[in-house]
Amino acid sequence: MIQPTKKALIVKLPHSWSRATPMFDDDNLVSCAGLVPMMALAEQAGLSELIGQRVTLASTRVASAAVNPAGKVTSIIAGMAAGADSIDDLDVIRSGGMPRLFDQVYAPATLGQFLREFTHGHTSQLAAVLRAHLVALARRTDLLPGIESQVFIDIDSLLRPVYGHAKQGASFGHTKVAGRQVLRKGLSPLATTISTADGAPVLAGIRLRAGKAGSGRGADSMVTEAVATARAAGASGDLLVRGDSAYGTSAVVGACLRARVRFSLVLTKNPAVNRAIAGIDEHEWRAVHYPGAVVDPDTGELISDAEVAETTFTAFASTKHPVTARLVVRRVRDRTKLDELFPVWRHHPFLTNSDESTAAADITHRRHAIIETVFADLIDGPLAHMPSGRFSANSAWAICAAITHNLLRAAGTLTSPKHAVARGATLRRQIVTVPARIARPQRRRMLHLPQHWPWAKHWLAFWRNVFVPATGPPVTV
Repeated sequence: MIQPTKKALIVKLPHSWSRATPMFDDDNLVSCAGLVPMMALAEQAGLSELIGQRVTLASTRVASAAVNPAGKVTSIIAGMAAGADSIDDLDVIRSGGMPRLFDQVYAPATLGQFLREFTHGHTSQLAAVLRAHLVALARRTDLLPGIESQVFIDIDSLLRPVYGHAKQGASFGHTKVAGRQVLRKGLSPLATTISTADGAPVLAGIRLRAGKAGSGRGADSMVTEAVATARAAGASGDLLVRGDSAYGTSAVVGACLRARVRFSLVLTKNPAVNRAIAGIDEHEWRAVHYPGAVVDPDTGELISDAEVAETTFTAFASTKHPVTARLVVRRVRDRTKLDELFPVWRHHPFLTNSDESTAAADITHRRHAIIETVFADLIDGPLAHMPSGRFSANSAWAICAAITHNLLRAAGTLTSPKHAVARGATLRRQIVTVPARIARPQRRRMLHLPQHWPWAKHWLAFWRNVFVPATGPPVTV
């Protein structure tokens, strides 16, 4: 007997909709109701007060551009939290009933004019706001769980491509595309992140540079600021600074030693490093079991052939400040040369003064790649573009993007354990860009949100944890 085939379920638009008339005329509707608790959390961490105290625009080209920097910066951050990735997109906070939610909402033209008034000194003031606000968020929420025991500070840079001829500072720099080094015209932000074993990384600093700037330029001062920020946020245990070969320099290692923190930095291979690697006895190499490594079901051995060993090494011997520490080396078989008479290995050395075992130190160092998740969030959000032709305006935009990233991370911790480690795009979609209708029955403000919203319980938990400060970890009802 032939079974009848089941008809596929489809979403079909009724024909009557072709005669409907759309009208954009309701000033009681808002598209981003999640900005209410989001910006309330920002103010509970003192964002406007910090901007008012630290950002002062004097002797501007346009007198009105310097007025109320707190209101303008918070407008930019609100727009970024709602998904804006250009100055024109900031108009999202002025649609429908959005102006009724906040006291001060500025037009994109005004915000663009404000950003163009920034100088290097003003961006330094805004960077100080970023660090102070991160400290306040860490105290207000469980943003960095376990910060009192172990903290990781990661540093890295990326190249954001630009295509216009009027971008100040844009120049050709090296970047990787599909695993290959290529030259691209762009601007190069240098960023430092703070993370813990159980907490997602947050931005301690971001500094915009020309596209051709060396990756390690200014890294020592960025590390110093990040360490001070981590300690102000409550880090009292071990701090480990991690970076790739661009940051395995005397300046960065010296900054770590002066700050009395541990470091784990890749060294560029040179004759001295190669001699140290060659001096490691063959019997000292040990297989390393990475988390999630695959085991051969027949032999019980790791399919990965990575091995680690270590030796004592004096780096920067030709400088005034040589450093003697552990040189941990990971080696992997070169899979392009499998027919050789003897194994050919590729070596990856890094210098560290941590007290972990060799294998554990290697595993910890490789987790430096967590900073790439922050870059992915920024590129998928406010740093999709460098919106202005002025370098300082783009620098201020990048710092606002960092403040927004930290604010979203803090909001996630007040929403649910799952949202505490969610991507920025997920947080925007589920708890920020929620449509709502404003009503005032009996002069009491109400927000009518969509029925059957999939994340309604999480959203309400976020609301309650912001407006009714919790005494314990956030609870999803």
